[in-house]
Order: sequence, then C-alpha cells, then structure tokens
Amino acid sequence: MSLTDTELVEQANTAFYETMERGDFDELSDLWLHDDISCIHPGWPVLTGRGEVLRSYALIMANTEYIQFFLTDVKVSVVGDTALVTCTENILSGGPAEDGGALGPLVGQLVVATNVFRRTSDGWKIWSHHGSPVLTETDGEEDENSPS
Repeated sequence: MSLTDTELVEQANTAFYETMERGDFDELSDLWLHDDISCIHPGWPVLTGRGEVLRSYALIMANTEYIQFFLTDVKVSVVGDTALVTCTENILSGGPAEDGGALGPLVGQLVVATNVFRRTSDGWKIWSHHGSPVLTETDGEEDENSPS
C-alpha cells in the first residue's frame, strides 16, 4: 500500500525535526531544496539562499548540545506539488555547561512554525521554514484586562 501525499509530507516534516535532534548536518542539508530557499528562525532576520540557510543550521547545531522537539497541532495541506505544514514546536534544549559539565541547564521554548515543502523527483523537500516565538505571560505579570 502506497502512502498518500499528506502522509509523505508528514514523514518529511518529522524527518526535519528528528535530523535536528540527532545533529546530522549532512542529512539535514539533503532535506532542503537546491533552489531558492528561505528560513526565519525566531528573532532572526530572513535568511535566503541555500548557503545562508544551511550555515544557520550549522551554527545552531554547533552551539546546541541537546535539543528535542515535541510537535503538537500539526496540520498538513497539499495542493499539487506544494505542501504547507503548520505546527507548534515544544522545544527542550540545552547548551554546553559553563563549568566543564556535560550539559548546561535545559530550557523550554514554544515556537509556532510553518514549513513549506515542494515535491521533487527525490520526494518532498523543504522550501521554507518560518518559526515565531509564542509569547506567554510570566508568573510576575498581571493581565491588563483583569479587574484589580
């Protein structure tokens, strides 16, 4: 039984995050198109072109000792040879420890992401990734709309 386009795009999307978790730069590079690509990491400017985008992932991988993605709210839409995936990235990450330990403190982050894929002769490839941080109230902040 062959997989549907939606299932194939879901697999490509999952591979993108699993490859980052493993820190496999070569495999990550293979997941992207060779054409004009773009990427927006939370808080970064727009990155365009294969060299600029892949350099950003090399930098992230070099400075992240541990990263794990728990994807929620995953929605896939396929129209012809283009697919759109939206999801929430529940990220747990940690960098190198400052005092020579194995791993620095773990930090949680919530990011909403849009991943755009294009069908190629080698399967679905990433055309664009856009991640935006989800802003949440901290414990010390009061809701401006709540009565005092």
